[in-house]
Amino acid sequence: MRFHPLRVRAVERLTDDSVAVTFAVPPELHDTFRHVPGQHVTLRRELDGVEVRRTYSICAPAVPPPGEPVLRVGIRLVEGGAFSTYALKELSAGDTVEVMPPTGRFTLRPRPGRFAAIVGGSGITPVLSIASTLLAERPDARFCLVRSDRTAASAMFLEEVAELKDRHPDRFHLVHTLSREERQAGLPTGRLDTERLVSLLPALLPVADVDGWFLCGPHGLVDGAERALTALGVPASAIHQEIFHVDDTPSETGARASARSAPAGAKLTATLGGRMGVWPVGDGETLLETVLRNRSDAPYACKGGVCGTCRVKLVSGEVRMDRNFALEPDEVSAGYVLACQSRPATETVEVDFDA
Repeated sequence: MRFHPLRVRAVERLTDDSVAVTFAVPPELHDTFRHVPGQHVTLRRELDGVEVRRTYSICAPAVPPPGEPVLRVGIRLVEGGAFSTYALKELSAGDTVEVMPPTGRFTLRPRPGRFAAIVGGSGITPVLSIASTLLAERPDARFCLVRSDRTAASAMFLEEVAELKDRHPDRFHLVHTLSREERQAGLPTGRLDTERLVSLLPALLPVADVDGWFLCGPHGLVDGAERALTALGVPASAIHQEIFHVDDTPSETGARASARSAPAGAKLTATLGGRMGVWPVGDGETLLETVLRNRSDAPYACKGGVCGTCRVKLVSGEVRMDRNFALEPDEVSAGYVLACQSRPATETVEVDFDA
């Protein structure tokens, strides 16, 4: 996939530290940017002479052909974040940003059934697309949203979620908790940890009848929610998760251990865009770093094992992944790895970016 320059149609302030950015998609790119609910896009911009890439989830409902796709993403300010600072303080309608077509597997194609999501902070973004598309297209589907925010003023897309509740009062169940603000009504203030979710979820809906759970937000919330669902007997196959906000890089200790374990003289064979290359792996390099030295068009975004943009199929050889917050267990079982987190464990490794 390649980047396309898209004009910014609108920048809307959501909270003091977040905005929604809508891009104009020209007719010739309608099919390219038609997304599956829950997918994300990678944005690229040169800031102070340095190329910056960031991945943001699409919050708009999916629009079937022949309608014009709505490409709208939610961006929350991250302390020290180059792109989020630019988006909140400088980006405006009429500007141009390079955008990669939608990707990602934290998705739900509309189908009948009962579904639920547990989200924290900006984790509402992809789930808003999932829930709004599902409820609009499937009258035989129900959705329960459990969201957690620090305060009411910090909650993104409050109006959009309220509209969903008004439009589908019998099929959309909303539970909103705050971790740092007292409320006169609703659930008590506090974090949605494992213990609290184990007692809360059965009171909200028949847990065993839910066809799919979608967990999105900070690592602590997603990990706690997964533990709660497991304790309630939910099979792993019904749990889908996407992590936001993890450390930028693996620990130095983990990186040094991976570097020492890489065989001397290791070689990497990679297929990308129908072309194959064979290159020596530098000392301590990840597969992605090796490929980028020779092919600048290799797909990547976060380089932190979160977005999954650099997912590749391991054709032969063995690798060690420093960490993985993007791939589902069945993807790992099928032989997929994250190029940004994988280092050779054998003298020869072959991967396929096109698989």
